[in-house]
Amino acid sequence: MTGPILIIDDDPVQRRLLEAAVNRFGHEAIVADGGEAALAVLEQPRGRDAALAILDLVMPGMDGTTVLRTMRERGFDLPVIVQTSQGGIETVVGAMRAGAFDFVVKPASPERLQAAITNALKVKAVGDEAARRTRRPGGGVITFKDMVTQSPAMERVIRLGQKASSSSIPILIEGESGVGKELVARAIQGSGERRSRPFVTVNCGAIPSNLVESILFGHEKGAFTGATEKHAGKFVEANTGTLFLDEIGDLPLDVQVKLLRAVQDGEVDPVGARSTLKVDIRLISATHRNLIQLVKDGHFREDLFYRLNVFPIFVPPLRDRRDDIPQLVRHFIGRAAGAGAPRRVTNISTEALAMLQAYDWPGNIRQLENAVLRASVLCDGDMLTREDFPQIRAEVEGLTLSIGTGQTHPASETPAGGEAGMPVSPATRDTAVAGSEASTGRHFGIVRALDDRGEVRTLADIELEMIKLAIEHYQGQMSEVARRLGIGRSTLYRKLKEYGIEPEDGRAERLAS
Repeated sequence: MTGPILIIDDDPVQRRLLEAAVNRFGHEAIVADGGEAALAVLEQPRGRDAALAILDLVMPGMDGTTVLRTMRERGFDLPVIVQTSQGGIETVVGAMRAGAFDFVVKPASPERLQAAITNALKVKAVGDEAARRTRRPGGGVITFKDMVTQSPAMERVIRLGQKASSSSIPILIEGESGVGKELVARAIQGSGERRSRPFVTVNCGAIPSNLVESILFGHEKGAFTGATEKHAGKFVEANTGTLFLDEIGDLPLDVQVKLLRAVQDGEVDPVGARSTLKVDIRLISATHRNLIQLVKDGHFREDLFYRLNVFPIFVPPLRDRRDDIPQLVRHFIGRAAGAGAPRRVTNISTEALAMLQAYDWPGNIRQLENAVLRASVLCDGDMLTREDFPQIRAEVEGLTLSIGTGQTHPASETPAGGEAGMPVSPATRDTAVAGSEASTGRHFGIVRALDDRGEVRTLADIELEMIKLAIEHYQGQMSEVARRLGIGRSTLYRKLKEYGIEPEDGRAERLAS
């Protein structure tokens, strides 16, 4: 029996229709009348049991994309099916980049909705089983030898991690969401003297602000309303072992004061207690945020920052270590097969692998794992192809998505409508034009990653095309072009000269000639 399905929609009529459909499919439904209400539901035990969510993208206040991002930041990784009445490709791609599993256009047919739910539950079941199978005895002990990487960009991470494992100094792991910061932390713990001791993880961004202090430091019975029993707290749970504080930048300022004392003195002060407790922990913190900027903005204590930042380690994003993608893909294919995927996928085509390496993976390794898992579960054969990654293919190859079907088409062959009877929106039509014109070189709405032979284009070709796009888009205003490209004017002019283009000929008309 799967958990309930969370319906997030501010329209009461649409909520009732979805609830009736979900019940008719044999599932229990939980309803939330907006983004804020949904996040509150997910904090409750019943909400944490949810198997998946159906989320409306367009809502007042907190829109669907913001809800998606917030869910991921707080550690709610259940699959999400987004629904929208606006069929623009930008909307869909934005939702997929934020972590959506699938999308439907409302009013979605019962068959389409049921198919999306069934596929999401299949993938979730295999993913849960894969995660269970990869849990190790002895508290999940792993070492750096267990990390799937062959990229030079990760050599420094491993080298620093190995050095850090021989001491007990505080470590700060920095990097974007999904790059594997917790894996690095576990490898540090598993390579040191505390390998057989507890490894306790706390996602600081997922804890309600009014419970952070209690969860971290513990509380006495009766310390506050609802404190019916004594709670030890995460610091005490991790005593003699390692405490991993993920998303440390999300801690409230008042809790940061107590954390500083715990780091400095090795003791914690439980809520309602008459005395402090001594603890012996190895503290590893992680964040995807810029802590220095948070300090400047007054949102993070400077003294705490310097206490945590004794040994910093930066984990590069997946787009900066694309050499790891083939190895990771095959690793995830093996995990899906071992977890009982309906069809045993054993390999991936060369073209599909090249496409995955061309994608920038804003969600990093976590997004790659989810994409491979989904493709492995839903694939009809024993080899993954480009068609098994429709959303990725749509972005990389300049295709358009048939809204409501998840299918991809060449931009020059975009169907007249998505689902039957649904016209293509202006946004989708504009994207189709941009994609087809990009292939002829007349406009550059989509930068292609693969050439006409299906091979990955060189970085120089893509860089030149991006510069041309920016100059055309900003009508030759070189200061704005440089700013939007994230480079200095002198660098921009130098690059133009390298490509044989004189700076004074920077207008789009002259570049195109």
